[in-house]
Amino acid sequence: MTETILDAAPDLEFDLKGLPKVSLHDHLDGGLRPATIIELAEKVGHTLPSTDPVALGEWFRESADSGSLVRYLETFDHTIAVMQTKEGLFRVAKEFVEDLADDGVVYGEVRWAPEQHLQQGLSLDEVVEAVQAGLEAGVDAVSETGREIQVGQLITAMRHADRGQEIAELAVRHRYKGAVGFDIAGAEDGFLPSRFKDAFTYLAEHNFPATIHAGEAAGLESIQSALVDGRALRLGHGVRIAEDVSVEFEEADDAGSDVSDINADSDEVDDNIGLVTLGELSSWVRDRGIALEICPSSNLQTGAIAGFGEGIESHPVDMLYQLGFNVTINTDNRLMSGVSLTDEFELLVETFDYDLDDLLELTLNAAEAAFLPLEEKEALVEYINEAYADLG
Repeated sequence: MTETILDAAPDLEFDLKGLPKVSLHDHLDGGLRPATIIELAEKVGHTLPSTDPVALGEWFRESADSGSLVRYLETFDHTIAVMQTKEGLFRVAKEFVEDLADDGVVYGEVRWAPEQHLQQGLSLDEVVEAVQAGLEAGVDAVSETGREIQVGQLITAMRHADRGQEIAELAVRHRYKGAVGFDIAGAEDGFLPSRFKDAFTYLAEHNFPATIHAGEAAGLESIQSALVDGRALRLGHGVRIAEDVSVEFEEADDAGSDVSDINADSDEVDDNIGLVTLGELSSWVRDRGIALEICPSSNLQTGAIAGFGEGIESHPVDMLYQLGFNVTINTDNRLMSGVSLTDEFELLVETFDYDLDDLLELTLNAAEAAFLPLEEKEALVEYINEAYADLG
């Protein structure tokens, strides 16, 4: 690895934390502070597994670390329970932004499902407005500290419900009031994006962008449907697109099966050890630069990469990156995974020997895939480039 500021830094985490970051895949109901959950739960009378912030945080991480997406999603019962009032939604959204900024995030898209926050009588528009007010308060609080952050809402519909059209209309209704995109989330397997085909057509007719959870708990069929039926501009996770990439290894004295040896320019493994072949679907995704919102730690927890191996070293993120896929790095749910975006970058540095240039490329990928007007996107890219250039 080329020597950079990261090599000489006595505190790697601190230096990584100072880098400007872009967060595209981060769930509002998966990023609460344990102490906030406890306080809000007491007000609404919701029983928690623990009322100690440290113990509660550990409970979330242990429960999510089961290898099952279904079990992973069950942990949200507690966070959603305390997000049923304007006060709760406002506070959670405000702190969400503050925590992003503390981790060096300068642009973040916050995804959440308004339909899950109506239990206390609020309307869909009221919950979106409450979250937007909290996000704006968070931006103002960050600004008061001399820093800047920009955020937008990704309005999400739940895959197992039948409110896709209604939520799509909600998103479009708030497009100039904080909403920047649409998503579908929840149990992926068995609920293809085609289920919401009419809603996606409505979004396309109104020129409103969509990113779709696909290629996490389900495979290539889900990704295909996200692209065809959902007209997805980005893939939420999308990691299982690697199932459409084959690597044929030849015997050699030093031959190994480390996908990090792949040369993205020639699609061949270094030292002529093997050959990489992309299928039609993976070629389409790569060649058109469709962004993959990969969440390394979450993918381990939910079993999304079980077909590739057990540890982070088996995660296909490096193979996809080396092959030229439009890889972005994200956290998914900071509470459940017990990670920040800084932690995810550090994990890649330690596992795949990434250097500052790699982190810059991954960050620029995210900036360029953001659901922003071109002028704002260009300004974001320029800011990131200048910040990295200042590091020497």
